[in-house]
Amino acid sequence: MIMKSVLVGGCFDILHIGHVKFLKKAKSFGDYLIVLLEPDANIKKLKGSTRPLQNERQRKEILFSLNFVDKVILVPNNATGETYNKIVKKLKPSVIATTQGDPIKHIKLLQAKSVGAKLKVIKMYKSLSTTKITQLLEIE
Repeated sequence: MIMKSVLVGGCFDILHIGHVKFLKKAKSFGDYLIVLLEPDANIKKLKGSTRPLQNERQRKEILFSLNFVDKVILVPNNATGETYNKIVKKLKPSVIATTQGDPIKHIKLLQAKSVGAKLKVIKMYKSLSTTKITQLLEIE
């Protein structure tokens, strides 16, 4: 039997129910869920100097403790689009899952096509995000 792998990516700074629902839904598309985890340096560039709240080792351990996550791969610091393309080509997932409204969905579609994978879009729970949680808790 051929294993059907699913690839997702993200920061997963404070793991919340939105992340859990996203990851569970992604896993439902296959047999083996691989998470590409953004490193601390990339998150600082994306979200500001006060982030991430948890370092990459902590985030990786938390994600890997979920029974439906099979592998967590830390993305290299200063990864370029070509770096992500190489990772996708090496892993050859059957499915790449992303969230609704992902600003780089078009890039993920091209990556999926490059390895014969399907792109699956999962509804995002806009009211649930680490950024919104930190704002509510006034964490800076």
